[in-house]
Amino acid sequence: MIRPVFSLLFLGFSLAAADDTAEFRARREALRKATPGALVYVPGGTEEEKGNIRSGFVQDPNFYYLTGWMEPGAAALIGPGVDVLLLPEPNATRERYTGKKDHAGTPGIAARTGFEQVANITALKELLAAQGDARLLSVRMPAPEALKDAAGQREVGSALEALARLRMVKSAKEVALIQHTTDVTIEAHKAAWRRTAPGLREYQIAATMSNVYFEAGCERHGYPPIVASGPNAIILHYQANKRKMDSGELLLMDVGAECAMYTADITRTIPVNGKFTARQRELYNAVLKASDAAIAAAKPGVTFASLNELARKTLREAGTAKGGKTLDNYLTYFLGHGVGLEVHDPTDRPGALQPGMIVTIEPGVYIPEEGIGIRIEDMIVITETGARNMTEALPRTPEAIEKFMARGKSAR
Repeated sequence: MIRPVFSLLFLGFSLAAADDTAEFRARREALRKATPGALVYVPGGTEEEKGNIRSGFVQDPNFYYLTGWMEPGAAALIGPGVDVLLLPEPNATRERYTGKKDHAGTPGIAARTGFEQVANITALKELLAAQGDARLLSVRMPAPEALKDAAGQREVGSALEALARLRMVKSAKEVALIQHTTDVTIEAHKAAWRRTAPGLREYQIAATMSNVYFEAGCERHGYPPIVASGPNAIILHYQANKRKMDSGELLLMDVGAECAMYTADITRTIPVNGKFTARQRELYNAVLKASDAAIAAAKPGVTFASLNELARKTLREAGTAKGGKTLDNYLTYFLGHGVGLEVHDPTDRPGALQPGMIVTIEPGVYIPEEGIGIRIEDMIVITETGARNMTEALPRTPEAIEKFMARGKSAR
């Protein structure tokens, strides 16, 4: 009963993202203000002559953020009085493999894209010359060869930091898109919990989760699924997903969908047999306490770095591993990161949090001597007064997890 609703939601969100050229124009204007007087070159993703056979074409996130354009081989030039989308010439050989593409001569192309001008990508040198000695920047460094060739002797600087700061703060439309992807991902995690049982392979759980978000209309994984049972959970980016799960072990699942270009990033750690042991519960509650403390303290003006220190302090006071070291020694990375068009979206760790930022809070402990890895990862959006947990619909406490798993097993 859930899947048709998700499909309709996804269709509505993706069409809004694709058709709302006003939002993309506003982002380009914001970039102009952040780079006064400069011409900014924005290259898109490219495809091979016969397409990206292994992975399929994926648009460059910076290019998509500023243009909304999904076809390969394009670029944009943005500056004072300059708003040009550059499209490649038709290529009959490539189109036999990957389909027809729009070009500068396509009727109505400017109105459809929302750009003031659409030109052939070979016009870049001419366009640069028409702007005199304006400062030239690129959002990809080192500068692409096409830009260096067209620029001649002109120096090319970087617009990466300016664009990253814009991407850190999400619009209301972006928050809605990310919440949709998050909701789909939550259903994928719940499906995995219902299926998890001793004797299954990690890849079977990964397949269950993937099927949920592909059935919902999402395009791809936000990142390779991490389904790590027992000792595999101490490997932070474990991706083999081959091991058989045993009763008495924990299963760590760090899995997120990508829907309409926006990614979710959620981790939960559950008992394979549906019941935490006393030690597993003790460690899990320590991680949960660190997570709750950081989420409660998140608000505008607070730095991400201070949340990281708070989580570590909470773990330090929560207990020790069997070797005697405090648990903060087993959190081996920074507390979280931005999430949006990329699973690791631009993040300013020492800077102050702002309304509209979406970040993960993901404390964990990874204890090799006990063969235990536990991570709890939530996504929060910073509001005007605090933070909202976008992933709160997925149970977080040991009691709620056990209750859900017991209900899921009884329903099978």
